[in-house]
Amino acid sequence: MVAKGYWIARVDVSDPEAYKAYVAANAEAFAKYGARFLVRGGGFEALEGRSRARNVVIEFDSHAQALACYRSPEYAKALALRMAAAEGDLIIVEGYDGPQPGGG
Repeated sequence: MVAKGYWIARVDVSDPEAYKAYVAANAEAFAKYGARFLVRGGGFEALEGRSRARNVVIEFDSHAQALACYRSPEYAKALALRMAAAEGDLIIVEGYDGPQPGGG
């Protein structure tokens, strides 16, 4: 079984109108690579470390697919828009499908 891949992003939006253009533009890449939003904004509590105003978690069928989406020409167009509208942190991480606490 192939582990899923995840984008974990924390973003401070400096230009909300320009950020809307990024959201519209990223739809092409996300649809092509099968992205599914698990977290898209929403309330949160920052319990440790430095927080940002917006948090996003996107799931892909595999880590390779998550990387391919980020590196795609479709996402490159959207990324240029995001860079002009927001500052943030993004990691792409491989999911875990092993034993859990309590034996689950």
